[in-house]
Amino acid sequence: METLINEFKEIVANTGLLSFLPPLFAALIYGGIIGIEREIHQKPAGLRTNMLICMGAAAFTLIAKNISINPDAETRVIQGVVTGVGFLGAGVLIHQQGNVQGLTTAATIWLVTAVGIACGARLYGLSAATVILAIIVLMGLSPLEQKLRKNNPLKNDKISQ
Repeated sequence: METLINEFKEIVANTGLLSFLPPLFAALIYGGIIGIEREIHQKPAGLRTNMLICMGAAAFTLIAKNISINPDAETRVIQGVVTGVGFLGAGVLIHQQGNVQGLTTAATIWLVTAVGIACGARLYGLSAATVILAIIVLMGLSPLEQKLRKNNPLKNDKISQ
């Protein structure tokens, strides 16, 4: 057992495992905060989805920052992540009989990706500010949006969250 513990300590020391945990853990927490809001409102992309998207974006950012000395390569990886997640977001949009559903869910997936990228870049203040503002928008503005739609009979855009 002692040999196993020593092997683990050696792996941790040689791989920099501990240096990668803070940004990945931050991404899990921030993605989880957004995911909880989505679960409360019973949206298709909930807790686990948002946590995994956020952590995945952080991991890709960490990979780019650690395997390349060229900043252009880092930005190309980030562009690829954003493009890929755009397709994921498009997958949650539903078009049915002139109705569009899932716009807020798609936007949330895109936003959680940005939070994950910021975590991977160790921009924790930006990550926290983005999550705080997102929660304000998702939870605080929904009642206002519903009231505005209800009070505007001319607006019949058939778009839902």
